[in-house]
Amino acid sequence: MSIANSALLVDHNISVWTANKKDQSATALLLADNSASSDAATVSKNLMAGTHKRKAISDYAAKCRARHIALTLPWSDKGSRILPTSMFLDYKQEMNARIAHFNSLVDEFIDEYPNLVQQASNYHSALGKLFDSADYPESYEVREMFGYRLVFSPIAESSDFRLDAPQQELEEVKRGYEESFNARLATTLREPWNRLHEVLSGISSKLGSESSKYQDDRFITNARSMCAMLTHLNVTKDPELEKARKQLEAALVGANVETLKDNSHAREEMKTSVDDILKQFDW
Repeated sequence: MSIANSALLVDHNISVWTANKKDQSATALLLADNSASSDAATVSKNLMAGTHKRKAISDYAAKCRARHIALTLPWSDKGSRILPTSMFLDYKQEMNARIAHFNSLVDEFIDEYPNLVQQASNYHSALGKLFDSADYPESYEVREMFGYRLVFSPIAESSDFRLDAPQQELEEVKRGYEESFNARLATTLREPWNRLHEVLSGISSKLGSESSKYQDDRFITNARSMCAMLTHLNVTKDPELEKARKQLEAALVGANVETLKDNSHAREEMKTSVDDILKQFDW
C-alpha cells in the first residue's frame, strides 16, 4: 500500500517570544568581579520576570507540540511529519481549537504588555536595577514574534518528478530521492513499533513490581489509547503490527488497577500475555 495514498505531510510551527535579553553591562561587571575571561559567562535577563503570562503561552505551546508529535509520525529533518489521512479531520479540528486558544492567550498578553513593562520599571520589581526600557520592543513587534502555523502537503514519490532535464540526469535525481524516501519511510514505519514496545515494556515492568506501587490506572488507559491510535498510525496496514495491537487489546480486556493490585493471579496472567507479545515479534 502506497503511503502517499494513506497519509500526508504536516508542518506544525509555533513561535513564542522568549523575552530574554543579554545585559552587556551586568555581564562585564560579573566577569570583572570574578576575574573571568570574556567568554566565561553571560547575564541574560528575563524581561517578563515577576509575571507568568508569557510563560503560560510558552508552556501551552510545548503541550501543543507534544500533542502534535503524539498524533503524527516522523518524516523529514526539516520538521514535516506524517499524518494518516484517517486522522486528518479530527487532527485539524483539534489543532484549530489549539490555535484559537493560543491566539487568545497571546492577545491577552499583548493587551497587558504595556502595564507589565510599567510594572517591571518599578525599582522593587523582580528585575530591580536590571530594568532598561530600551530592552522592550513595541507591542506590535512583540505580537509578531508569536505565531502558530499549520501547512499540509502531499507526500511526493519519485514518480512525481517533472523536470526539464536530460533523461540520465533525471534518473539520477529520482534514484537519489528514492533512496532518501525509503530511508525516511523505514523510520516512519518503525515508530509505531517503538511506541508499542515502550507501552508493552512499561506494562510488564509495572506488573512485575509490588502491588502497592499501583497508584493509578494510567498505564492501562494509556495502553488502550495506544491500541486505538495504532489503527491510524499503521499507515501501510502492516499485518504484523495489527496482530500485535490486537493481542495487547485482548490482554487489556477487563483490566483495572484495583483488580491487579489485589489479585496476584490476574497480575501474573496479564504479565504473561504481555511478555508473550514481547517475545513473539521482532522489535
